[in-house]
Amino acid sequence: MRYFNPKALKSIFLLAIAFIICNSTNAQAQAAATTTKAPTINATGATAYIDKFFKTYEKDGTSRAIINIFKTNPLVDSTSLRGLIAKIDTTRALIGMYIGKELIVQRKASNSLILYSYLVKHQNQPVRFTFMFYKPKNDWLIYRLYFDDQVDNELEESAKINGKTP
Repeated sequence: MRYFNPKALKSIFLLAIAFIICNSTNAQAQAAATTTKAPTINATGATAYIDKFFKTYEKDGTSRAIINIFKTNPLVDSTSLRGLIAKIDTTRALIGMYIGKELIVQRKASNSLILYSYLVKHQNQPVRFTFMFYKPKNDWLIYRLYFDDQVDNELEESAKINGKTP
């Protein structure tokens, strides 16, 4: 008759617990690694256009900045550019001197379509510029440029519970 050896059972039990703990730790590390990786956006050309835009916006004004960035897209209608320039210039007259920019968000729909949104700081009030770039072949071109002064309203709205006003 064989006897039950408690020391052997204790060793097996400790090995099983160690195996479970190691597996659990490894699975958590893998899950953390996959969830913390943000999609990388390799848009060096697009960000160079944005940097050049803001340097021109500060030194030479709205018109030159808009015209220069839209030179990348030959299909742009000059009438719509004049409207955008007039809208921005009218707002700039009210909000004061340009101070700087801060990236709000960047999004990537694919390797060929990206978006950058900036909070643009002026003396009296912030505004937002949103740039959308498209890369049909090898080079980025400006696809859309949005300008608005509602970023503070959106921030305030996002702070409300369930989007309801009090």
